[in-house]
Amino acid sequence: MPMLTQNEADDLISVPKRFISTSPISISPGEDESHELTSHDNREKFLLDVWRGTIRLSKLKLQTRVQTIHILVRLDIDGAPHTNPDGITIGGTHLHRYREGYGDKWATAIDPQDFRDTSSIKQTFEDFLRYCNVTEAPAFQECIQ
Repeated sequence: MPMLTQNEADDLISVPKRFISTSPISISPGEDESHELTSHDNREKFLLDVWRGTIRLSKLKLQTRVQTIHILVRLDIDGAPHTNPDGITIGGTHLHRYREGYGDKWATAIDPQDFRDTSSIKQTFEDFLRYCNVTEAPAFQECIQ
């Protein structure tokens, strides 16, 4: 499958999306699920992947994909540091955004304006949905740690 252009990726990130299922979402320890999303006009299909650690409960990965293989945005919370193709290392909490020619290989530090409280799974999930322009989402169900 061909790489996306930067304009295509940016357009796909910004298109308004909604969950296909209305079942409540919880992000329990050991969670590893994919949820189907669609654009409001149903022309584009996306996946939202949710993964949470079992030993280090603060470890979280949220990502959106299109055409099942292209990662558009990935948020890593409390994971391993990431080294970008230019050799610069970013701390364990960082954001990957599709970059033409590199896919998801580049990461940046998160902007506290976009992700206000990464110690809160619920807040982080809501902020990630907002960042990816998911405008309709099912209820978030808090889980007991």
